Amino acid sequence: MPNDESGMKAGRKRSNGADGDGVPQELLDQLLEQYQGPGGMSDPQALLKGLTAAVLNRAMEAELDHHLGYERGETPPTGQSNRRNGKSPKRLRTDQGEVKVEVPRGRDGSFEPKIVPRHQRQFGGFDDKILSMYARGMTVRDIRAHLEEMYGVDVSPDLVSRVTDSVMDELRAWQTRPLEPVYCIVYLDALMAKIRTKAGVQNCAVYMAVGVPPEGTREVLGMWVQDAEGAKFWCAILEELRQRGVQDILVLCTDGLAGMGEAIEAIFPRAVFQTCIVHVIRSSTRFVPWKDRKAVCADLRTIYTAQDIDAAEEALAEFKAKWDGQFPTVARSWRNRWAEITPFLGYPAEIRKAIHTTNAIEALNRNLRKAVKTRGHLPSEQAALKRLSLALRHERKGQVRRSRDWNQALNQFAIYFEGRLPQ
Repeated sequence: MPNDESGMKAGRKRSNGADGDGVPQELLDQLLEQYQGPGGMSDPQALLKGLTAAVLNRAMEAELDHHLGYERGETPPTGQSNRRNGKSPKRLRTDQGEVKVEVPRGRDGSFEPKIVPRHQRQFGGFDDKILSMYARGMTVRDIRAHLEEMYGVDVSPDLVSRVTDSVMDELRAWQTRPLEPVYCIVYLDALMAKIRTKAGVQNCAVYMAVGVPPEGTREVLGMWVQDAEGAKFWCAILEELRQRGVQDILVLCTDGLAGMGEAIEAIFPRAVFQTCIVHVIRSSTRFVPWKDRKAVCADLRTIYTAQDIDAAEEALAEFKAKWDGQFPTVARSWRNRWAEITPFLGYPAEIRKAIHTTNAIEALNRNLRKAVKTRGHLPSEQAALKRLSLALRHERKGQVRRSRDWNQALNQFAIYFEGRLPQ
């Protein structure tokens, strides 16, 4: 049985003879011969169609080499009865239009290409493969190396950039699309990315907003890059959401972002402002030694799992009496942010579960961080947004699965926020 390197070896062998820009001479000759007429070489779509067809043809030839166990021109292995048996023309609908490819055949009919399966007539592949690799955090150099290894074609950096830049119009349309009039919950959180600015490479925050409409699905509302946060910045973000159609937010849950309380009061004064309990625990215990942290967190749990606000007050007093001698900053931190921490205690368990943390957006951010961590830094804010938007598209275009317990939570929202949910 041939090993996996045989097909790759075939692709690499065919890429010999590349000219100075890294494109194989054979491929250039084909493209020049086909498109040197009027409007030919000046038409990028025509070149992309030719390149797509060439890549597919080479990929299928490499797959056949792997399937047969020997390359064209070599002696077949002993006992190998299957042989090449010509090619079949096939038309495919691609992102650049219709292209013609030649599907190689074997005598016994057992060969079926994986890149273009039998009966498939549509291939959105070449651009989508580049976008998919870019979304997974691969650099332009990584993408070029992968295409060279897999298909024997070294595409130019300009082509990769042109394909990935094509998402910017989509990103602008997505960022300005109309939104639902009412969201039961909006989660706000940020992930950090190293971005080159006029002042040099800096750690910038990319803020994400995830909204939960009455239907219960979670939807990314937008992304914004900012090197500093504050009430003015958050007012601009919330005003943008309002301009895009949001009329009411029942609960807005964040990780204690600076200036958020003032912004909510100005733009959505009826919204309940809830700080993520997990972030409060982390920030208040960051100076607690590891050997004591488990016991401290266990006592903090009695505060945020209390039956109501009065019981939470008593639990905080008990915590203060027990730990203030060793760690006075912990209880003080909770007391200073008490009005932002405790709103969820005024609701039943179904609502508490949905609003006491920003875990719904944290899970999404964990996946998006992979797209920006592969680089030392990103060259611009636009590059950061482009990479993250592609990663977001890979995450089912920002749609997250509906919560299993949402129906029960929605019934409670309808009771506690009477008259504010659409019929």
